Amino acid sequence: MKVVAFGLIVLLFSIGFTSQAFAHVTVDVEPYKIEVGWGLEPPVVGIRNDFVFKITESGDTDSSYKGVTNAFKSLDVTALFGGTSKKIDINSDPKIGYYFSSVIPTKTGSYTMDLKGEINGVLVDVQIPIEDVESTSVLDFPQISGSSSDQDVTALKTAISSLQREVSSMKDGSENVAGGAAYDYSIFGLSIAAAAIILAIIALIKRK
Repeated sequence: MKVVAFGLIVLLFSIGFTSQAFAHVTVDVEPYKIEVGWGLEPPVVGIRNDFVFKITESGDTDSSYKGVTNAFKSLDVTALFGGTSKKIDINSDPKIGYYFSSVIPTKTGSYTMDLKGEINGVLVDVQIPIEDVESTSVLDFPQISGSSSDQDVTALKTAISSLQREVSSMKDGSENVAGGAAYDYSIFGLSIAAAAIILAIIALIKRK
């Protein structure tokens, strides 16, 4: 009895691990099965990956399946993300029924494959969501203390404080700044520093 219970536990764990390792989505478009997902999982932003497709139909025996050749001859695929879309080129894998399209995901979030056309005369019009793209933090080791945005903000605060001290010292005369060209150069330098800080703030806001 203990052996049976242990076997069931192992089976449950193995099923759980399998579902995580193969987070692909399969839809039925009779008589075909269309499976879509990522080549590398979890998909991570900025890292080269592949949209992968598996097209199968019933085999010669019950409960068996075989790959479909030239499945994308009259079938188009468009990758969707938010309000943007891109028609992608599909390449054939050496293994029959398997196809792929290389991509570097540039944003985290949900991606969807839009398939329109036909496979050997069978109409196909489906949208298939695939696993969300994650940030590089899922692969970071060791973990970075604080985000790059936090570090940028700290650097900007330091630069602004330094600029404020320079301006204050010029106002109260604590720095011996002579008139004429020297004074003009000082003002010019402070202006450049202020402009650089403003540009850095704008870039930081856009990145968020």
